[in-house]
Parts: sequence; C-alpha cells; structure tokens
Amino acid sequence: MSPKSFRRLERAMPWIVILGLLIAWEITVQALHVRKFILPPPTDVYAALIQYHEPILLNSLFTLENTLAGFGIGVIVGLVLGLTIGSSRLIYAGLYPLLIGINSVPKAAVVPLLVIWMGIGQAPAITTAFMLCFFPIAVNVAMGLATTEPELEDVLRSLGASKLDILIKVGLPRSMPYFFASLKVSITLAFVGAVISETIASNDGVGYMMLQAASQFRTPLIFAGLFVIAAMGIITYMLFAFLENRMTGWALRKQTIMMTGG
Repeated sequence: MSPKSFRRLERAMPWIVILGLLIAWEITVQALHVRKFILPPPTDVYAALIQYHEPILLNSLFTLENTLAGFGIGVIVGLVLGLTIGSSRLIYAGLYPLLIGINSVPKAAVVPLLVIWMGIGQAPAITTAFMLCFFPIAVNVAMGLATTEPELEDVLRSLGASKLDILIKVGLPRSMPYFFASLKVSITLAFVGAVISETIASNDGVGYMMLQAASQFRTPLIFAGLFVIAAMGIITYMLFAFLENRMTGWALRKQTIMMTGG
C-alpha cells in the first residue's frame, strides 16, 4: 500500500469503525427485540438528540465550561509540580508518594466533602476535574526532565551553565513531548471528573441531566448524554493531538515514518 493510500485509509478508519458499530448495534437490538428502556437502538438515541437538543446543548456547555476551567488549573498546577519534582531528587522523594496517594483516592468519594466546603454547582465540578487531570501532567513533565542524561549535565556545568540554564535550555525542551502527550489524557479525565461531580452535586450539566433521565427511565436521553460527552472528549483530544504535532512534531517523526513505511 502506498503512503498516500495508507493515509487516506487511516483518516477513514475511525468513521468506518464507528459506522460499523452503530449498524451492528441497531441490527442486534432489533433482531433480539431488546426493550428500549434497557438498550435503545441508535435511531432512538438520535431521535432523543433532536427532541432534547436545547437542554442537551445548555447542559453540554455547562459541562464543557467546568471541564475546561478545571483542566486549565490542572495544566498550571501539573506543570509547576512536574518542573519542581523533576528538577530536585529531594523534592521528588518527598512529594511523589503524596501525589500517588492523592491520585489513588476515588474522586466520587471526595465530592461530598467538596460540597460541604464549596456548596453545589460549578465549584465542586471544576475542582473534581482538576483533581483528575493534574496528576498525569505532573508525572509526565517530571519524567521528561528525568530523561536528561547526567553526562550532559556535567558537560554543561563544566561550560559554565547554571542549574536554571540546564532546566530552561535542555530540561524544558526534553519534557515538551511528554507534556503535550499528557494533555490528551488529562482533558478526557477532566470530563470524567466534571460529570462525576455533576451527578452528585449540581443542578446543571450533562451528568445531572443523565441522572434525571435515569430516574424517569428515559434511556435514549442517557445515551444521548453519553454520546455528547464522548463527542466533546474526542474533539478536545484531537485538538491537543494537533497541538502536539505542531509543537513537538520532531519527537513524532520516527513514529510517522514507521507508520507510512518510509
């Protein structure tokens, strides 16, 4: 297969897989006569998207706002923590176990505590999104800094470079591929955190809408909410994948050559 044909097939593959899954879903549900309140066919989910498009749009924008706010805070905190941990072995030894412990706590169990501190609404959702997304960023940035060879640091010091010079001119460029890769993971986790909080401590958002639909057995609307969350996650993931390719394309060059057979 030529590289041009491979790239065309690669671009078409997601749509082929999604379309195939939807067709298989529709045929299976219709053939087995599955009740719609248990598993609605894709056509009913589409009908729910059209019927409830206004509340879906409003709640989706609310969720997107919470997600991006929490993600933005997570990027700043994760980047600062990653630089701090990755540049000092003592700080790494002191903070890394604490970060692992914080990340291991189920965030759904933290939301009731956030409600006590912040009330219901946007604040718990933003905080939960932040708590889920900052850890991958911090870990990846710290890992990127750790890839700097000790021999290179010794040479740079012998040439008069300070620790700050090494961090800015060598460490930061080395960590950028790890940083942008972590953004793709973190944005999807931020959506998870925001929706979790909305199902527990909010009167708006896709999570709240899905909870209300579940209480009324409106299963197609639940699936419509899931579809919207997935769509927002895919779009934001692709955005950061584009930024990753633009900002750190040099790090992806080997992978691109291997995939195209060059």
